[in-house]
This record gives sequence, structure tokens and C-alpha cells, in this order.
Amino acid sequence: MAVKKMCRDADPVLEKNIRELKGCETAHERMAYQTNKCGYGLDGVCCKLCSNGPCRLSYTRPRGVCGADADTIAARNFTRQIAAGSACYLHVVENAAKQLKKIGQTHGKIKNETALDNLCDKFEIQDGDSWAKCEAVADAVLTDLNRPVDDHMTLVSKIAYPMRVDNWRRLGIMPGGAKDEVFQALIKTSTNLNSDPMDLLVHAMRMGIGTGVYGLVLTNLINDVIMGGSEIAFEPVGMRVIDPTAINIMVTGHQHAFFETLDETLGKPEIQKMAQMVGASGIRLVGCTCVGQDFQMRSKSMSDAFCGHAGNNYTSEAVLMTGCVDMVVSEFNCTLPGIEPICEKLNIPQLCIDPVAKKATAEMDVYTYEKRNEITGRIISTAIKAYQDRHGAGRDNPMKAHGYAESITGVTEVTLKDFLGGNYQALIKLIAEGTIKGIACVVGCSNLRAGGHDVLTVDLVKELIKRNILVLSAGCTCGGLENTGLMTREAAELAGPGLKAVCKQLGIPPVLNFGPCLAIGRMELVAGDIAREMNVDIPQLPLVFSAPQWLEEQALADGVFALDLGLPLHLGLAPFVTGSSVIVETLTEGLKSMTGGQLIIEPDAAIAAAELDAIIDDKRKGLNL
Repeated sequence: MAVKKMCRDADPVLEKNIRELKGCETAHERMAYQTNKCGYGLDGVCCKLCSNGPCRLSYTRPRGVCGADADTIAARNFTRQIAAGSACYLHVVENAAKQLKKIGQTHGKIKNETALDNLCDKFEIQDGDSWAKCEAVADAVLTDLNRPVDDHMTLVSKIAYPMRVDNWRRLGIMPGGAKDEVFQALIKTSTNLNSDPMDLLVHAMRMGIGTGVYGLVLTNLINDVIMGGSEIAFEPVGMRVIDPTAINIMVTGHQHAFFETLDETLGKPEIQKMAQMVGASGIRLVGCTCVGQDFQMRSKSMSDAFCGHAGNNYTSEAVLMTGCVDMVVSEFNCTLPGIEPICEKLNIPQLCIDPVAKKATAEMDVYTYEKRNEITGRIISTAIKAYQDRHGAGRDNPMKAHGYAESITGVTEVTLKDFLGGNYQALIKLIAEGTIKGIACVVGCSNLRAGGHDVLTVDLVKELIKRNILVLSAGCTCGGLENTGLMTREAAELAGPGLKAVCKQLGIPPVLNFGPCLAIGRMELVAGDIAREMNVDIPQLPLVFSAPQWLEEQALADGVFALDLGLPLHLGLAPFVTGSSVIVETLTEGLKSMTGGQLIIEPDAAIAAAELDAIIDDKRKGLNL
């Protein structure tokens, strides 16, 4: 019998399952026959902006037909990628703010008054009742997003760490209206316009700040008001959470507040009884991609209908292939086109509730706050009918052994500080004495090119914790790390002696789960709080970032924000700019004297960990630790 050609997976249970799947192709297999990549594309020196192209640059062909050189072409391509990634995040925060405004206008449910008060304190909003404050917060965000490019956003200085804001002002990279920054980026990267690679990079840095402060930090803080708070807990993870006797609705995306009404409705006894009347044990929400990570993080605020987080982006095909999912509802990216033929084959209905995420074989029902109950009703009735049509009774979950029974979740900038006693002094003391050497934030996506699914991420984290470096994670990285056991208490055995002792004493793993990729913004808040207590700037901290298996344009926009913050940023795969010596030099060396940031490209986990470890050593020496 021929062995199926496919990429590796860090999760041996998942890899075995995918290797044994029959009848449906997965991304793991498609990666195996997409390994031959275009060298011009990898270097970022292919231009197809006009009909004279595509122009492909090399040593013998150093300029395109128009005269653009490698620096210009690579910078244009890179800036357009950052613009696209930033636009995605701005779409998410804009919708969250609109939802918050509707709650204020209709006197809807506010699930976390403390989070609302926190935002009002930051925004200096004092007047009105809670609903009026919801409207005021939302209006402040929406106004800032829609400012013209030559009008600086006012909330940046209220949210970001003050020393960073001062640095951005000195460098002239304080962003104007975030949406207009994206619009201007598309203009200046068009044919025969901007040919200055440094000007384009500066524009990318401005979009990185807009992405981070608004798309990351503010989306989380708004969702906390709408969705409720978090609590550190240990929950089951992996495909074991899927109950084959229940009607299961898989949700994918990033706009978590779109599902608040669905979760609340599914938690009602009368809805569960409807499921029982057709032979099911109940009706459940199965978390997948970042929306599942967010629900898992807020598990104490969710209804009992949420069964847990099954896995990250490249786990979603296998989740469907369990045969236990009855409907897919998606509202943003990380919803792979590869799920469409599987849904068709297994007669699983798909519904998209945001037009930007329309799938080719899915129905569309655009979410609005006014239609939330109507859409929820449609989802429930469709899922129940699909269960009946697919003869759900008597089925089994072939992946019931996948994942772990207890994995840490619910870590945020609020719960971590509370866990440590209300401030970071205990953690700072452990770092100062060297018991914990430093902190590494391992974040972002999963991809299949950097060694296989989650392979580099898992290997890097093992190397880091072995060096007594505490790891914080957010995004699809969490899906891989929790499903390979690195977020269990038992993982402390893999840590160095100092970190291991701390973990055992506190009853925590050496890798802490901050939830979805949006929660990268929460890490900025943690870094700011630690820097404030130490009275230093963020770049001085023994803190490093890594997005070892970044995937999308959004991830690149995240990465630029990390460089804006002045952090060392490791990537396992280079962004598509290596054909430009100007860009490579600026990102890897030039930023050190500007923001303090530094880009590091290293596909080998051991070498990357050693480099990050050395940087932490240098930061410790700078602080006399």
C-alpha cells in the first residue's frame, strides 16, 4: 500500500488521523505537491502592477520595464501586504465598535462593566450611564479609524505605552486615520508612483501601529465588554471535546462578538430540548481557529453549549472529517477553502455571516445587530435539520483520544496580574534573580512550509522553556502547543530547573495560553505594565517575540507592530523582501537605532532559541540583572 504524501505534523495523533483519511484531500497533502516555490516570489522581486509585466528581477535583469529596481518592487509588495493585513484587523475592530454602539443605543446586555470602566478611564469618558458610555467609547474608536491620513489618531497616546509614543513621535511614524493610511498605501504602491523604499517602509511602520493599537489591543478591550471576562482555568482541548451524540456547530473566524447571541441562545434549556427531540443529546458549539481560542479563553463567561477548542486553522479539515460536525458558521479568515469540498461530500451546510468571508459553496446571511436573533434562529434550525438528514444518531468520534483533558486557558493582562497578586513584582523578582531568565512571546499562525504543521513552533518552544524562558502564546500557535501537551502542568518536566520549580510551585505550565491571535495585543499591555513597574522602556525588557510559522498578511502587520514596539522579532520564514538589500538591512539592523526592533530569520529551532536566548542575556546585562 502506497504511503500518502503529506507534510509533517507536530501532533502525532493528528498526523496519523490525516494519513489514514480517505476520500477527502487536506492541506497537508496539497503542501506535498506545492513544495516547488517561485524564487522571484520568495525574494519579492516579481511585479505585475502593469501590462508590461510580470517583470522578474535578477542580477542580469536588475530593473523592470519601467525602471523600478529590486528595492522599489520589494518595498511596494511588502507595503501592500501590510496594508491588506492592517485592513483585515481594522475591519474587525470597526465591527466590534459598531456592536458596542448598538448595545448602548438599544440598552443591550453589558457583560463586563469593569472592562467598560477601564476603557472609559483610558479614554477620559466620565459622563452618562453605562449605555451612554458604550456609545461614547464606540464613537471615539470609529472617529479615530475614519480620520484623514494627515490627522493623527488621538487614542494611540491613551492606549500605547508612553515611552513608545514618544519614540514614534520623534521618528515621525505616529499614524493618521488608520483606514486612510491603508488607502494611501494602496495609492503610493501603484504603478509609477512611489519609488522610495524607505518612504514605503515608514508608511508600513505607521500601519503597524494602527494595526496593533486598534486591531489588536482595542478589539480585545471592546470584546471584553461585550463577551465577558476571563478566568485562568484548565479545560479539555483537541478533538476530544466533540460529542458525537450532540448536534455540533463548528465556528471559525475572528469576530467573536458576532457569536455572543448564538452562544447565549444555545445555552437555553428549551433550545437544548429541541435537539433532544430529534435524538441528539444536545446542541453544541465547537471552537476552531481564533474564535474557538477566544471562546476557550472566556469559558467561564460562555454557556454550557460551548464544548471547547478543537484546533487551529490546519486542523479544521480533520475536525470535519470526524463526521461529527453538522454545520459550519464562519465570519472571517482562517476559514480554509479546503473545507468546502469536505462539507459538500459530507453534506455539511455552511453559512457565512460577513460578506468579506463568503465561501464559494456557502450560504450568506449578513450579520447585523438587529438581525442577530433571526440569524441565530436560522443557524439552529439548519443545524438540527442537517443532523437529521445526516443520520447523526449512533455515530462515533474517531478522534476522541486527541488532545488533552486539562490545558491552561484564560490568561490575559488582567487575570495574569491578578494571579500574581495585583502587580508584576513577583515575576520581576524571579527574572531579576535569574530563576526565570526572560519571556518569549511565541505567537501568530500555523503554516505547513516551516517544517510542517506546528513543527517549528513546538520545537522552538521546547528549546526556549529548556533555557528557563517563560513562553506566552496567542493565536494558532496555541492550538498546536495545547494539542501537543505543552500547556499542561506536566509540561513543567520539559523546562529548565528554575522555570520548572516555579511552575510546580504555582501549579502552572511553562507555556501560558492567551487565546486568539488578537490577544497579541494583550501581550503589549503586559509588556507595558512590566516596563512601567521597572521604569524602563519596552525594548529594554528581557522580552523577545517570535512568529515562527507566520502565514498571512495579517501576521506581517502584527510583526511590524512588534518592531514598532522595539522588540526582537523572530520569523521562521522570511517575508518576501529578501531581493532588496535596503529592506533587509533596515529590518535586521537599521531599526535597532530607531525603534529598537530587530528582525531575525531562522528556520532551525535550536539555532533560533540560542539567538533569542543571547538577546535576552544582553537585555539582562543592560538592566544589570
